[in-house]
Amino acid sequence: MFQENCYVASDDTGECVIIDCGAFFPEEKKAIAQYIHDNKLAPKRLLCTHGHVDHNFGDKFMNDEFGLLPEYHKADEPLMENLAGQAKAFIGIDYEDAFTGSGKHITDGESITFGNHELTVMLTPGHSPGSVFFYCEEEGMAFSGDTLFQMSVGRTDLELGDYDALIGSLRLIAGKLPGDTVILPGHGGRTTMKDELAYNPYLK
Repeated sequence: MFQENCYVASDDTGECVIIDCGAFFPEEKKAIAQYIHDNKLAPKRLLCTHGHVDHNFGDKFMNDEFGLLPEYHKADEPLMENLAGQAKAFIGIDYEDAFTGSGKHITDGESITFGNHELTVMLTPGHSPGSVFFYCEEEGMAFSGDTLFQMSVGRTDLELGDYDALIGSLRLIAGKLPGDTVILPGHGGRTTMKDELAYNPYLK
């Protein structure tokens, strides 16, 4: 319902990580599980760019299906502990499948490895205090969550949002990521840092 992007990142070893499992409807959960099983992938970690419910609807499913715990920055703990409350506030539903177990915390600068690849955690607060990028230097790709979209940025009028922090995060990533870095956002289509620097009004 939120048209959120869930990513399954894998390589030729068969290991994979799942980023932002927002699967809500049974057919969405089935499609993700089927993709993993059909490609004989071995899920190693469930990574969260931030703690909003539309990116975490599928956390309990991932735990039930693959034994994974959601991994997120500690600053988003208040959001992750209130996924059911968010669902009620955002779309007025009683969300009984909200994940209520203890997740794992990731830290700024941490290296997350799977197969032959490595993702670097970049803390990018603003949309939420614990929003992060997952940057794969080897492949020249970054999973941006709701910090950066194609020609736009994430909202800061939600709980714990901070516009000034978001602008600071955009300056950080603009200074660190090469222009040819492919940006894979939490909603919408992919883009590149070069195009965002050229056309995104929030990066001017």
